[in-house]
Amino acid sequence: MVESRPVTQALESPPAALPGGPDRTMAAIEVVLCSGFPTQLALVQLLALAGFQPLDTDGRLSIGYVWTLSLLDAVLLIGLILLFLRLHSESPRAMFLGGRPIVPEGLVGVALTPVIFVLALGSLAVIRALVPWLHNVPTNPLADLLSTRIGLWLFLVIAIVAGGIREELQRAFILRRFEDHLGGAVFGLVLFSLVFGAGHLLQGRDTAIVTALLGATWGAVYLVRRSVVAPGVSHAVFNVSQILGYLAST
Repeated sequence: MVESRPVTQALESPPAALPGGPDRTMAAIEVVLCSGFPTQLALVQLLALAGFQPLDTDGRLSIGYVWTLSLLDAVLLIGLILLFLRLHSESPRAMFLGGRPIVPEGLVGVALTPVIFVLALGSLAVIRALVPWLHNVPTNPLADLLSTRIGLWLFLVIAIVAGGIREELQRAFILRRFEDHLGGAVFGLVLFSLVFGAGHLLQGRDTAIVTALLGATWGAVYLVRRSVVAPGVSHAVFNVSQILGYLAST
């Protein structure tokens, strides 16, 4: 079993690059293509051509649209990542599991979740106390998606597949590209965390900042443990708990 390393050692003394791998230019292209923005923009255009609209007749976000877009994006993005790994003769197992057993890593992810909740709630409280103007979205627009039973179940699928699975595979792939070819793991962790947070600006500037912090935490866990299982499980459990907590409070 691979031993964990301290965070500073893991970031400052990364393991050797995986066998194969792209050159610097190709690595940069792959990072952009797998950042989430190109795939979602392409899918939005395709869905529009197919007659799908993001808003329902009441002017609210359509759960069917969000569900379709999220799952198609997960399939497309994961497919791209696996394609790039195959093109460069890289091992998905080495990149995403790092030789660690899955079940113990899953338990680490469950144990990490309370820490994530403390970080999320604490940072959000500090932001709203010190810079309340960042709370610019009074009601999360995604909350409307939970108004029906079918919406709840569909959104739970999104929380697990698009959050716990797709985003953590994406994060690991991008962080390794930065670590091996594009300026180092720390630079990649900071930059992609900012991009990750920016992708949640629809939910408010304060939420985007908190999301960036959470993304940085999950990314750091991956860099230390070299497995996506712990951050993926933590991310999925956190998302599902948020949804169930919202329902319990309404």
